[in-house]
Amino acid sequence: MDTNKMQGAVEDATGKVQQAVGDVLEEASTQLSGEVRDLSGKAQKLYADAASVLRDQAVESPLAAVGIAALVGFLIGVAWSSAGERSYDRPARRPGPPNRTTC
Repeated sequence: MDTNKMQGAVEDATGKVQQAVGDVLEEASTQLSGEVRDLSGKAQKLYADAASVLRDQAVESPLAAVGIAALVGFLIGVAWSSAGERSYDRPARRPGPPNRTTC
């Protein structure tokens, strides 16, 4: 079993116990903390499952994995470069010298 998946299962179980204790003691903070731990454990297990699937796919077809990695890198680069082109990031223009006409 993957360590991330095991840690996720422990967090999930701990969260459920903490949530039950919060229900018994009627403490909202303990209930909320238990829910957060429960969701954290589920997210960790999901991450472990996704990493396992990706690892298996990369072993099965390495060229496809390289292609997907290149595409993801390209999309991140496009998003990063377009984020820097916002109008509020550009320096403001300095006004030129005032036109002074003497009459």
